[in-house]
Amino acid sequence: MPKLEANLQWMFNEYDVLDRYDQAAKLGFKGVEIQNPYDFKIEQIKQKLHNNNLKQIIINTNIVDNDTGISNLILRSDKIDIYKKRLIQSKHYAKELGCIGVNVGIGVLSDLDSKVAYETLKENLFFAAEELSKEKIYALIEPINIIDQPGYFINKTKQAFKIINQIKHQNLALQYDFYHMQIMEGNLAYNVKENLDYIKHIQLADNPGRNEPGTGEINYNFLLKFLDDIGYEGWVGCEYKPSSNTKKSLEWAKQWLS
Repeated sequence: MPKLEANLQWMFNEYDVLDRYDQAAKLGFKGVEIQNPYDFKIEQIKQKLHNNNLKQIIINTNIVDNDTGISNLILRSDKIDIYKKRLIQSKHYAKELGCIGVNVGIGVLSDLDSKVAYETLKENLFFAAEELSKEKIYALIEPINIIDQPGYFINKTKQAFKIINQIKHQNLALQYDFYHMQIMEGNLAYNVKENLDYIKHIQLADNPGRNEPGTGEINYNFLLKFLDDIGYEGWVGCEYKPSSNTKKSLEWAKQWLS
């Protein structure tokens, strides 16, 4: 049975962030993910995890460039040192929280030179993979659709696999998001099966709208069972915008959370 976990940046927004850990556990989740834990002390989060018997699955590295407000720090050749400091920060949080992976970021190209940005990305991804390997934490990269985020630099699975193969670090892996890849390429079952060796984390939302499964065109009853059939043993993050309140939006998940 797929192991569902709750994305606390997107779900349970009826509550303050730290209180979302409590609510996720109450509704049956055993794991959680959150993009930005850095507003909180590690001990605050660890206490929530401990009290609720939850596992922190992933976090993100902060790649927002403070000078521009654009999320592309990992692409900027003039700010490699800043990116590396942010990566070390996320490594520290991930280690202390017991994460299996860190989404180390990609971002939008904006006005950067694409060739320089690509070489910078490769350098930073190798650094991230190497640093996180010291703690046995995967460095994850995630293709994101260019409708929601115009100009996103890596937006298809083939692009992600290409750069992973160029870097050739065994600790660099793919975070595969059904929602983003339905928009960009479709053929979800085939792509997951063919590239399962690269994939260490999966996320879901329905399309259109990025709401919960059952509100759009993606057949999650099939896909979640299919993940079992092909031997995927990782977690599946619910990274969607509830169409009503979070509890009502989880009717679809009862069979997976029982």
